[in-house]
Amino acid sequence: MTILTPECLPFNLELLSKPAYLVGGAVRDGILGRTRDYIDLDFILPSEAVNVARKIAKYHQAGFVLLDDKRQIARVVFPDATVDIAQQEGDSVETDLCRRDYTINAIAYNIHTQEIIDPLQGGRDLENGILRMISAANLQDDPLRLMRGYRQAAQLGFNIEPETHSTIRSLAEHLNKVAAERIRVELGYMLANSQGTSWLIKAIEDGLLKSSFQDATSQSCSLLVEVDKVACQLTANLPGLKGILQQYVKDTVKTTWLGIAKLACLVNPQPEVASSQLEQLTYSKVEIQAVTCALKLFPKLNASPMTLREQYFLFREADCVFPTTAVLAVAYGNVVGRMSEDKPLQTYASLLARYLNPDDPVAHPTQLVSGIHIISSLNLPSSPLIGKLLTEIAVAQVEGKICTSDQAIEFARKLVQ
Repeated sequence: MTILTPECLPFNLELLSKPAYLVGGAVRDGILGRTRDYIDLDFILPSEAVNVARKIAKYHQAGFVLLDDKRQIARVVFPDATVDIAQQEGDSVETDLCRRDYTINAIAYNIHTQEIIDPLQGGRDLENGILRMISAANLQDDPLRLMRGYRQAAQLGFNIEPETHSTIRSLAEHLNKVAAERIRVELGYMLANSQGTSWLIKAIEDGLLKSSFQDATSQSCSLLVEVDKVACQLTANLPGLKGILQQYVKDTVKTTWLGIAKLACLVNPQPEVASSQLEQLTYSKVEIQAVTCALKLFPKLNASPMTLREQYFLFREADCVFPTTAVLAVAYGNVVGRMSEDKPLQTYASLLARYLNPDDPVAHPTQLVSGIHIISSLNLPSSPLIGKLLTEIAVAQVEGKICTSDQAIEFARKLVQ
């Protein structure tokens, strides 16, 4: 079986010493026939791993990063690919593979001879859709492997073999030793995709996230399911919403807007407490602000019917977090029972339709006048009053009381008088 052809490599194969073994996700995905948008390759070499990596980087004028000098691991960074090259652990590739986490990740591929090395029958487990540990000791050596098992089961649609699942539960407390940012990376996929929700819930129920999310309860699990359900219902009638919920909060922050809604289900509902919890988990400032904004504003959506003025201020305050806030509001309403009978799903859909329409006068009003225009027309000094006047002009425009710049100036004149 050919897992990877030389043509698919981002570098010249001749630069890679012999033997050289491709390992990890690239081998697993190759056997499964899965493709990746981004090339991410891991190689192990019997010797000179860092020197080979440095030679490849120099030849192709690519980036070079020494990841671990002691263990001899280096990374070569290309514009559209990342290649990690590590020194083989032990006196053979089989020994190295036996030190890994799960059998499906313990398959090697000799890139020069196209030979597959599978001492632990990982190929059979791949065929049967099973995640099986190599040993409990291997999992305990790096407790992040416990969480990685749930993430990979979610990604691949696999089941965790019963003895392995039992072992993971028994070792759950060891996750306390793992740096928060490493756990956060594993959580990313499960938060972003509906297929990750069931495994995220299992992680909560099995105690893996006890130290990360102390406030996560059975209600939190119900909310996670409801967020997926609500998102599906709303996007069925609002196609543009689906793309927004799947977008990353920021190019450099790989948490989706749907993931923000789920994070809000796991933390304390009080924004200040939630902020502190997320800081400890090393979430970024933009992620924390998004979660706390949604927690602060979603009760307003579940309150009594909103006037145009209230809608205007809500859109201003929520800004890009509004879709997340709306999904969270409906989910909480359905689970906790705060959703009033006179506020059906269609009401939220109508507000989302406003947000999705760039020409909507309430969600995205156009400015009739500027502060400078008001100052010159009314002969006023620059002061906080100008900002207040601009706000009232915008609200009057939303309510249909004014629609031209002349009307806006006259409206401001009356307010000042």
